Amino acid sequence: METLLSHLRAAAEPTRLRVLALCAKTELTVSELMRILGQSQPRVSRHLRLLVEAGLLERFQEGSWVFHRAARDGDGARLLAHLAELMPAADPVLVRDAEQLAEIKRERAAAAADYFSANAAGWDRLRAMHVDEAEVESLILSILPDDGIGDLLDVGTGTGRMLELTAPRIGHGIGIDASRDMLAVARANLDAAATAHCQVRQGDMYQMALPNNAFDAAIIHQVLHFADDPARAITETARVLRSGGLLMVVDFAPHDLEELRDAHEHRRLGFADDEIGGWFAQAGIETRRIAHLDGKPLTVTLWVGIKPHWGDDDEAGANWVWLSDVQDAVH
Repeated sequence: METLLSHLRAAAEPTRLRVLALCAKTELTVSELMRILGQSQPRVSRHLRLLVEAGLLERFQEGSWVFHRAARDGDGARLLAHLAELMPAADPVLVRDAEQLAEIKRERAAAAADYFSANAAGWDRLRAMHVDEAEVESLILSILPDDGIGDLLDVGTGTGRMLELTAPRIGHGIGIDASRDMLAVARANLDAAATAHCQVRQGDMYQMALPNNAFDAAIIHQVLHFADDPARAITETARVLRSGGLLMVVDFAPHDLEELRDAHEHRRLGFADDEIGGWFAQAGIETRRIAHLDGKPLTVTLWVGIKPHWGDDDEAGANWVWLSDVQDAVH
């Protein structure tokens, strides 16, 4: 009773109800909320602090920015689900807040588009060197179960494309990336795709601020060739997977295009199957499938593995029975 009353006391204030309605739609900074609510920074921060302390909002920092979003777990999340049903959609104040939020999302999208345009030429040249991305994405979706998965982690999320692609198949998705510019692009893309169950945050793939055994699946898509220590990134990703969880790495097979080091900051010119397989084994991941998609001159490879259940290897991958143990060559 006391927990419920504390949640209700925190929510039972007009401004805080407005904040909850807004944060249920997207992640917002203090400055964005100040703009929508028309209130000073100290007042907005006080409201946010009370909502975070009550377990109704989650707070996370990204450089000098602090984001807030609706709680996803616990009693607070359950109460928010009920409050969302009771919110009067036609209320004039909530309607104005929604209009202000839509304007902020449009500005995010414009800024993201400007950043993407400034870098798109290089990405377009790179994409022309390998198989059509639609073919890669089709194979990724074919590997994920039709009945969906719970929690998915996208390591090095970039533009958020993997979250956008897998959103219909997952209960919740988190993408991490070290670049704030790319996170701005990802947020704009996820807003446009109306994927409220997916969020992104700034993070280090070598030391993620995430608990052990928190995700049912993880994707590392076209990231490892930028990494100083790919093996460490795989090990850290394996740490946050639950037993029986799936790890999918998508990257290039070995090649000799030295120009990619200079033009695109690639540290590694692709990876051999036994190299990724060795890193999987070191991280406690069993390789279950390897698929090559031949391109000219770059071949894209998918390496898929399972984190075994402790003490019961036969059970490992029970939820991923469609993964064959054979190596594919997809043309």
